[in-house]
This record gives sequence, C-alpha cells and structure tokens, in this order.
Amino acid sequence: MDFKSKIRVIPDYPQPGIRFKDITTLLNDGAAFHEAVSLLANQFRDSKIDLVIGPEARGFVIGAPVAYALKAGFVPVRKPGKLPADTIRFDYALEYGKDALEIHKDAISPRQRVLIIDDLLATGGTIQATIGLVEKLGGEVAGIGFLIELTYLEGRKNLAKYPVVSLIKY
Repeated sequence: MDFKSKIRVIPDYPQPGIRFKDITTLLNDGAAFHEAVSLLANQFRDSKIDLVIGPEARGFVIGAPVAYALKAGFVPVRKPGKLPADTIRFDYALEYGKDALEIHKDAISPRQRVLIIDDLLATGGTIQATIGLVEKLGGEVAGIGFLIELTYLEGRKNLAKYPVVSLIKY
C-alpha cells in the first residue's frame, strides 16, 4: 500500500517553514490503518514483546492496536501530571524547546521486552526520553516502530543500537 499517499501534508504548521505530516487521514482510512498496524506488528512478531509503549498522544493511537495484534500489554507515556499513580520523569530537549515525559513506576518489570511505537521520528528526542524511562525501570527495548520517519533530520542515528522500523520516509 502507498501509505505516503494517505498522509496529508500541511504547510507552515505549527510554524512557518514546517511541513506538518498529518496522520489523521491515514487513520481515517480503515484499510490503510489496518495495514499499517499489521505491518508494524509483523515486523516485531518474533521479538517476544511483553509490552508496547506509546508516547502521548499519537503513540497511543498506533501503539495500542499494535499491542493488541502482538497480544502484549500497552503502557502509555504521558506529559507530566497526567498519570494518577507514582511516576518517574525524564526531561529532554525538543527541536524548539524543552519537555518531559512520565511513566508509572510499576509499568515495567525488570527484563521485560518492550516495543516503542510512535507516529513520527524526527530528531529522536521524544523516543530517547521514552527509552530513558524504559531503561530506568529495567526494561529492555526490543524495537522501535514509526509510521513516518523524517530522514533528513537523522533521528535514526541516535537509535543505532535498537531495531528501528518506519513505514513512510520523507
């Protein structure tokens, strides 16, 4: 399937010069969404995944159905203050600012095999923060999957020690 044709590109959003990749048009196409989830899950089917982690918020939309397809648990990674139980936090730099992510302290047990799924790989800051949370809890990152990879930002370079899959490359 030509997934790239299912992505709407919005110029100058959220700021001038950015060409935002809108995945809602792919999500709205049942066949495309199903195929994308199936392809991501199949890439990691033999990896003995215990948990799928999805960073807020689009990682939830892609990660949860991948977890379901793999018969694995799903763990959300959220912005600070959004999770109700005890959390750990990871601060990180964005392309244009700073941010932080949190995960429940009891979300991952030591040595659990974790697959991280998100919508887009840009510079890799969000994913590196998510990896930091997983590893701080003793989990093992078994793979990382994306719908979209912005290759010109070279985020994959920072993920070289992990298996990385992306379905669409710009």
